Amino acid sequence: MSRAFVREQDNAGPEAPPDLKISPHRNLVTRRGLQLIEDKVAELQAELAANPSAEKLLWLRRDLRYWMARRETAELSQPDATSAAVGFGTRVTLKRDGRKAEVFEIVGEDEADPAEGRLSWVSPIAAGIMGAEAGDEIEVGPRQPPMLVEILKVDNAG
Repeated sequence: MSRAFVREQDNAGPEAPPDLKISPHRNLVTRRGLQLIEDKVAELQAELAANPSAEKLLWLRRDLRYWMARRETAELSQPDATSAAVGFGTRVTLKRDGRKAEVFEIVGEDEADPAEGRLSWVSPIAAGIMGAEAGDEIEVGPRQPPMLVEILKVDNAG
């Protein structure tokens, strides 16, 4: 058999995982979101200090690089309490396509969890309703036909 087909790296260590993709958007965060980032960095640093296996070490370092970058670029943003419009950090009650009312908070990308009522500010629904006020009806794309969203209440208390 030709040496070209022999695997020479059988004794090589584990392969490093690919880096996590960093969003091209501004890293806006709520106070809660900033705390979540800080907690994640501390958790990963503690796991690294516990002398993990060589393979786990590569994954932990990769994750720590991501969360350190997110911490470095985090921009704490709070809603304007004097505004009646939907914005980052606001809690909004809305109806989508005539369904029952739902409450969402507009948050940073790493904090988003739609099942928990937290939408990323760059999601189609959140981006589509930014600047809207209670009583407004907005068509949100990119789907066809667009989704009809009725804003029922906006809470900018932060």
